[in-house]
Amino acid sequence: MRTSPALRAAALAAAVTVLLPLAACSEGAEGGGTEGTKPSPASTASPASTADELFSQKLDWKPCPAPNEAQGGGGSPSPLPGGSVWQCTFMDVPLDYAKPDGRTVELALVRSRARDQERRIGSLIFNFGGPGASGVATLPSFGTAYDKLRTRYDLVSFDPRGVGRSEGVDCSDDTGLDELHAKDATPDDAAEEKTYIDGLKSYIADCEDNSGSTLAYVGTANAARDMDLMREVLDDDRLYYFGISYGTELGGVYAHLFPEKVGRAVLDAVVDPAESARQSSLDQAEGFQLALDNFTADCAERDDCKLPGATGKEVERWIADLLDELDKKPVEGLGGRQLTQTQATTGIASSLYSQETWPLLEQALDETESGNGGLLLALADSLDGRSEDGRYDNSNAASTAISCADSRVRFTVGQTKAALPDFRKASPVFGDYLGWGLMSCTGWPVAGAWDTPDVSAPGAAPVLVIGTTGDPATPYEGAKSMARELGKGVGVELTYKGEGHGAYNSGNPCVRKAVEGYLLNGRVPAAGTVCG
Repeated sequence: MRTSPALRAAALAAAVTVLLPLAACSEGAEGGGTEGTKPSPASTASPASTADELFSQKLDWKPCPAPNEAQGGGGSPSPLPGGSVWQCTFMDVPLDYAKPDGRTVELALVRSRARDQERRIGSLIFNFGGPGASGVATLPSFGTAYDKLRTRYDLVSFDPRGVGRSEGVDCSDDTGLDELHAKDATPDDAAEEKTYIDGLKSYIADCEDNSGSTLAYVGTANAARDMDLMREVLDDDRLYYFGISYGTELGGVYAHLFPEKVGRAVLDAVVDPAESARQSSLDQAEGFQLALDNFTADCAERDDCKLPGATGKEVERWIADLLDELDKKPVEGLGGRQLTQTQATTGIASSLYSQETWPLLEQALDETESGNGGLLLALADSLDGRSEDGRYDNSNAASTAISCADSRVRFTVGQTKAALPDFRKASPVFGDYLGWGLMSCTGWPVAGAWDTPDVSAPGAAPVLVIGTTGDPATPYEGAKSMARELGKGVGVELTYKGEGHGAYNSGNPCVRKAVEGYLLNGRVPAAGTVCG
């Protein structure tokens, strides 16, 4: 089956995508050197030198076509209530902002016009995270989730450079990706280590062969400059922004580069901008472990739970044993594919992004124990970007390219193995999976731009920063750190006591009232507001 767009979007909205051991690397200051890599120009390009004609370009909006395979495929977006259609276009940006008269890249954009044009505030630009999520495919998939905001904003999103239709990064083919995702990403001996590392090298070589000319230019700083050009072309004096997961990091970098251009901005499910790669990954291991603990405790408390165990810990031990069995012997999956231990772990992680998918996880684990791994493999496919016909979108390739263009960190095998005990302590289920994922950028052909991103934004307008206490992918503490790093009077923290990745789309009335009051009417919530 094709995964629902909403589940796919939720799964993609992961800030620190070392969750996908072969997909990306996170920000940080540790690890090996960058010998043999080309420097990334992302932190040195000058936005002030952009050619005048790029700022004055006129966009030709037309009804949206169906998403292409790089965007995830599927049908054309359905009209909104009242018959409003989604419109799409392309905008030209410089490949290299230091050479604005050189080669340009087309960015794909999508919008739905504000319902109340007389009281229209401007364009509200969304980034749904990943990095690697196609905004052009994701925003329409949420249907009416943001309809209240559409009363006074044009809702706008885009495929960032390297994503989807915006010069999408291309790495391995579909067959190669099937093999890659099935491989053991938690090696237990020297032979398995070699297979894992050889797989990383092969994947990186494919990325360089197919997209080498653009890999140095897909980092977050350039995406932030693209958003400022977008703001200008959309004729807004200030940037109105809604960033989710990795989109919060992009929003923070924008605020640092263009503090005087920040209008009203919401950062939801917040990446901690100040943490090293190692600590960020450890925190994510703890976050997914917490979500799993909550899932197993809920299951054990119900009389109708399909999984064995009288307590949450007993259910969790059963899951760990099931994964150990899959490491020894995969089970039947889908379309002739088997479900491996790595894919099962990916499927579990995918299901923990939202409490709404807990019933699916329970069913999938129960069926897997009986030898049918089809549903759990489908859940893994949703996070890996694979459709029912075996085609992959480019979300993982883009995630790798963007993350590795940003981060300087390159972990060696020795450093990775030395970190594993801490990861196992943080999470018996996800520890090895995330620990070995530290190597995702090792050998990448482009050097990263920073140790950690600078998001300080003195003089910027208030930015609403929302953290969820039960968030598995971007742990709650990241919101407090982002608010602090943005600076006094800029970062305004709001806490949502709940589960899942992202607060606004949880539907919590308190969160929605705070966000809508701020974006629509300029009412900044009191710092430290708590929604239960």
